[in-house]
Amino acid sequence: MNVMFLEQLMYQLSGWFMAPVLIAITILFAYSLYALGVFSAQWWQRRNNALPYRRTIKGDSFSPDQLAGFPLMAYATQNTDATMDELDVMALKNLEALRITTRIAPMLGLIATMIPMAPALKSLGDGNIQGISDNLVVAFSAVIFGMVIASITFWLASVKKRWLAVELVDIARLKSSYLAKPNADHELQDEVIREVA
Repeated sequence: MNVMFLEQLMYQLSGWFMAPVLIAITILFAYSLYALGVFSAQWWQRRNNALPYRRTIKGDSFSPDQLAGFPLMAYATQNTDATMDELDVMALKNLEALRITTRIAPMLGLIATMIPMAPALKSLGDGNIQGISDNLVVAFSAVIFGMVIASITFWLASVKKRWLAVELVDIARLKSSYLAKPNADHELQDEVIREVA
């Protein structure tokens, strides 16, 4: 008796999750398009500011506005006392939203696929063909959206991760060139070498 009550309760509760999950998928889809636009703008900035960036690596000084598209290098230029650990945390924060979206979008798509399956199977048992098709349309549409969102954000996260990794290596090289002087701070030098490794 208790088991049947729990089964019925879980069946009803699972139906209540459908609307929030579909709303979350819609929000994540809008975010993925927004992230794609931000990525395109950053790519354009990196393309236009490639020369100041290369000269910064060689030791020249530029304002953060001239290093737009290179967030870590702009921050390191403005905050010369920033440690490599601090820059590493900043890089992770920069990728956090994309990485979370990449992981939860397929899960939400799967949830939105499984919820309509129970009514669809019930309709199949009752011989209601229209009920089956209505539920399956929602189920497959949700999982498709989840996979599209994950595909977009995974690609964006992968490229931005490479961009940030290159910046970290260049900053580490720039710091190590300053530390190559006599009486350098050995603790900071060890930190730079550890980050490059």
